[in-house]
Amino acid sequence: MTNILIVEDDNDINAMIKTALVKEGYNCVSAFSGTEAVLRLENDEYDLVILDLMLPGLEGQDVLKQTREKKGIPFIVLSAKDELDTKVELLTLGANDYMTKPFEIKELIARVQVQLRLSQGVTTSNVLNYKELSLDSNSKAFTVNGNSVSLTAQEYKIMELFLKNPGKVFSKNEIYEYAWDDFYIGEDKTIYVHISNIRQKIKKYTASEYIETVWGLGFKL
Repeated sequence: MTNILIVEDDNDINAMIKTALVKEGYNCVSAFSGTEAVLRLENDEYDLVILDLMLPGLEGQDVLKQTREKKGIPFIVLSAKDELDTKVELLTLGANDYMTKPFEIKELIARVQVQLRLSQGVTTSNVLNYKELSLDSNSKAFTVNGNSVSLTAQEYKIMELFLKNPGKVFSKNEIYEYAWDDFYIGEDKTIYVHISNIRQKIKKYTASEYIETVWGLGFKL
């Protein structure tokens, strides 16, 4: 079930968004202040956040600053402000999309669907996206939060395998044969070293953890 956090202090708008998204099959949780939003994001897992700017307790910009990099999930910002500078600032802070109030609920739903497809690893053209990670199979470029990361040939293949199948557990055998295009003969140390190197490179640009060890089975994104 996809979990969405709706951060909006106007009860009617919050309820309208929640009702529409629940009808689309999403699980929605409401927050009515910036402080409540930060607490919920710290204690629970969400796939997307719809965030109003003008909030009691803690403004939307501050919520974005405190949680965007840490959580690595898409944020759609709502605001009555339509100035270009405001939009640029929010996108620079890490917002994935911006809608000006008043808005059409159908358009918001469409934008939610787009952001979820991108964050869950659905490909557009030759680019693989998953949360803060992006890999371009044409240029062989790998980025984390928009920052270019240099990978070796085998590291690239490992990330390509994971990004093509987010959430799927791969055994050491499967990883080795895909990345090295050779038969696996118990090269555990080689795989561990490459996974460790990739993790360290990713950690330079995000606090989020990627490439999970599934004990006794292998690894997954």
